[in-house]
Parts: sequence; C-alpha cells; structure tokens
Amino acid sequence: MSTSTSLTGDSSIKTWLEDPVGGPIVRELLSQSGQDPDVLRPVQRLALKRLVKLSKGRFSQELVDQLVARASAGDVPAGAPAASAAAETDAGEATADEPVADAVERPEWVERIDRGRFTGKTVVITGAGSGIGRATASRIAREGGRVVAVDVSQERLDDFRAEHDGAEVVTLVADITDDAKVAEIIAAAGGRIDGLANIAGIMDDMTPVGELTDAVWERVMRVNVDGTMKLMRAVVPGMLAQGAGSIVNTASEAALRGSAAGVAYTTSKHAVVGLTKSTAFMYGPSGLRVNAVAPGPTITNIEASFASPLGAQRVRQAMAVLPDAAEAEALAASITFLLSDDGVNINGVVLASDGGWSAA
Repeated sequence: MSTSTSLTGDSSIKTWLEDPVGGPIVRELLSQSGQDPDVLRPVQRLALKRLVKLSKGRFSQELVDQLVARASAGDVPAGAPAASAAAETDAGEATADEPVADAVERPEWVERIDRGRFTGKTVVITGAGSGIGRATASRIAREGGRVVAVDVSQERLDDFRAEHDGAEVVTLVADITDDAKVAEIIAAAGGRIDGLANIAGIMDDMTPVGELTDAVWERVMRVNVDGTMKLMRAVVPGMLAQGAGSIVNTASEAALRGSAAGVAYTTSKHAVVGLTKSTAFMYGPSGLRVNAVAPGPTITNIEASFASPLGAQRVRQAMAVLPDAAEAEALAASITFLLSDDGVNINGVVLASDGGWSAA
C-alpha cells in the first residue's frame, strides 16, 4: 500500500490534492459535505493547517491531525484510483496546447512587522472586526499606533481587543452611514487623527441593471459610498488644521473593470475612486494624501451571492483567470504602506493589490 509520509499540516493544499494518497483523502472529505476540490482553489497555496483559522472552526486541528495520520498510513478511500493513475489525474499531463506547470512550489508570504512605524499616530479603521479591516488594525497596533477600531459587531471588536492586550486600542460599535455615529468616532479618536482607513463595505448580489432592485442599490451605495464619504468629510478639517493626514479608501477590482461584480457594487467602487481622486487633488497642496487600494480575490468574511442567473454566468466566466486569493494580511500590507510615511510621495493613486488580476 502506498503511503505519503511527507504530507504534514505544513504541506500546501495544492500538494495534498496532487498527492496520490492525500488527494483522494481530501476529496472524500469534501464530497461528504457536498463540495468539490474547486472550493479550495483560491487558497491552494496555503498550508493545510491554515484552514483551521480560516474556516472559523469548521475545519479543526483534530481533523488536520487525522488527515496527516491517514496519509501517513496510506489510507486511500475505497474505490479511489490507484496511486499512479490518481497522480496523473491530479497533476495533469501537459499537452502541446498547455504550458507545463511550475514545478517549484512558491513559499508562503510572511508578514514582517516594522515596529514603531506608527508610533505617536492615531488611525481610524472601519470594518476592524474582521477581514482586511481587522488585519489592518492589527498591523497598525503592532507597529505602535493608536487604533480606533470601528465595526458593527461588539463581539468581533471585543475579540480584537483581547488579541491586542497592551496595545492602544479604542473600540466603537458604529454604523458609518449614521452622522451621529460618525461624530462619535471622531470624538473617540480625540484631538488628532493621523490616518483613516475606510475598509467597511458590503457586496451586492451580482445582478445586472435590468434585474437590480432599489433595495440592493440603496443599501450598497449607502454603505460603500455614503459611509466612506461621511468619514472622509469628518476627518478632513482636523487633518487640514494639522497640515498632514493620510486617507486610504478601499476600492476593488470592480473599480477597474466591469466584470468583477454586479452593477451596484461595481458602481459603488467606481464612486470610491472618484471620492479618492477628487479629494487628493483638492487637498494635496494642504498636506493630505488620499489613496485607494483595489483588492483582488481576498479571504474575508464578505461572501458573494448570486441572485441573477445571468449575473452568475457572466461573473463566473470572467473569473476564469482569477489569481489565488490573498489573505487579509497581504492587503493590510498595502494599506498600511499608503497610510504610513513610507507613502510620502504617493497621492491620488488606486493601487491594485490583486496578484496581477488587473493585468490579465
């Protein structure tokens, strides 16, 4: 019986799927929950053990240990192809029309903290309870900054604060579309705000304009555009008074193309680019820098839903060239660069942090 003694929790998901023993074991596990290996494609470069955190408890460390033990014992599920056939099926055979896959497995990117980069600075981050917002707030806190973490969930904020015991963290539950709550955010920050990361946002349901409902349009525009504008409007006077400040808005690949989402989300993110560029132009001479990051596929808690068959067909077709999904920490690296003094000469840009998707 074949075994895969080299497979561990540190082995990438791609390595597991291509292994003649590990592949059938993982596929059997997925099939038991009605899924196929395509669900893991966006995270295939990550170590298997990373699924423990990313799945929020659905994929446990105990399950990882069980998979490793089964692979080591060569416990191929009944009815799985023989090892040689499975290996050929999983790895694929290059043809004259297909490029040979890169045989070298790329190493995982590792976040590197620049301690002291935000010392003495106060930064407001919306959507700080999860995803890109949480990763950004965490990085700023660990790099010495005072973080005003804003989210709609008290539970997520409490969890964030507990993870950063000893750091300067102020948490506030707030709806960024509510003027009174925006005023509370500014008050919570105190006398000075050095940076604002507008990261809170929602997705639409992938509908084209002919099927769009007023409810979806108004909700997406209210959060993604109105909320972003209201916080920008609130922090600008203080930044002008101190002659310095950095704002980073979260756009999207949908701000650069028409094929990444439905019409409401796409329009909202194009509007975020307009907010960014106009504000950068107006206030650049006064010492403010205003930029946007356009994430590509990212592992966050924002989940896409398809209310339209046409929208699903068109968007999925466009995603055929989608790169691997990035972890939220990778987006935080781009955002904190623009927020920090390292972005000193950058103003009015939309930085595509998308693994090259926009170049396709």
